Amino acid sequence: MDKIQGRFIPLPLADVDTDMIIPAGYMKSVGKEGYGKHLFERLREADPSFPTNREYLSGAPILVARENFGCGSSREHAVWALTQAAIRAIIAPSFADIFASNAPKNGLVTIVLPSKQVEELLDCGEKEEGVLTISFATRKITTSWGAEYRFEYEDALLKRLGRDDLDYLLSRRKVTDEHFQERSREIFLRECP
Repeated sequence: MDKIQGRFIPLPLADVDTDMIIPAGYMKSVGKEGYGKHLFERLREADPSFPTNREYLSGAPILVARENFGCGSSREHAVWALTQAAIRAIIAPSFADIFASNAPKNGLVTIVLPSKQVEELLDCGEKEEGVLTISFATRKITTSWGAEYRFEYEDALLKRLGRDDLDYLLSRRKVTDEHFQERSREIFLRECP
């Protein structure tokens, strides 16, 4: 993936937990499908002006929030709900550890920016329909109003984006099979005179 570009959803909340993202009552299915339509459902119902209720933000691929996004339980359903709602990246000052681990395995990019820069994005997002471009080649976020922010993102995460540990191992099956064949041969030769 080279870049993600589009409008962004300003979510000026800290400590957004997984139950806010997808209420536990919707987790009766064993599959990964059907969660996106319930994304932030309680918040959307309680507040008609909630950011994801805004028609012009429908399908926006980027969400900007305050610190500790994804705290709470370890369930992957929160990530599934976000990706099923077309969100491909979240920008925040910090993420809960388990959420940050689940996100890239399910195709969701988490980008950490300092609080001051996140607040600038949130302020501009409330005032206008801004567009962000996240470039992984340059590790820069550029805005439609001319601001630019640098971020760090591991190449290894980018290469494995959307693949969990098992998917990654299976994609490397030929290499691992060759490794184990060679190791078996070495052990056999060492133990059998």
